[in-house]
Amino acid sequence: MGENNNGKVYLTREKLTELEHELREMKTIGRADMAAKIAEARGYGDLSENAEYDAAKEAQQHLELRIAKLEETLSRTQIIDTKNLQTDKVYILSLVKIQDQRTKQTIEYRLVAPEEADFEKNKISVTSPIGSGLLGKKTGETVKIKVPAGMLEYKIIEIGR
Repeated sequence: MGENNNGKVYLTREKLTELEHELREMKTIGRADMAAKIAEARGYGDLSENAEYDAAKEAQQHLELRIAKLEETLSRTQIIDTKNLQTDKVYILSLVKIQDQRTKQTIEYRLVAPEEADFEKNKISVTSPIGSGLLGKKTGETVKIKVPAGMLEYKIIEIGR
């Protein structure tokens, strides 16, 4: 969602805590494990022909990239409290009940930042086609959303927190 919101990443307090914990783990345990693997691989001899050493160094690069990405994300984070959300329109963290106008099936989604999206938990990103199509809409509105499989049409039944 970053670019659309002056670079801010909107997260719940729970997700922020989870990401901070993950970062701490990577910086302590992850880096220590990586150093041990590199030291072990170094013991296998000539570094110019040492596949284990090359693999360990590459894994270290991936870890450091992930750490840098996480630090960058956390530096732009703004906490959103669902208790303060309005329910007049669909906003980030809104709980939206929609009805598919073709099948008449009803589904409920929570609109979240891309970092929190989890389709299995019905948490969809505000940058996804459905998420961005619902943003700013009101209860009772019907929206047509272009998705890779074609056009979907939903009626917004309810907006909650």
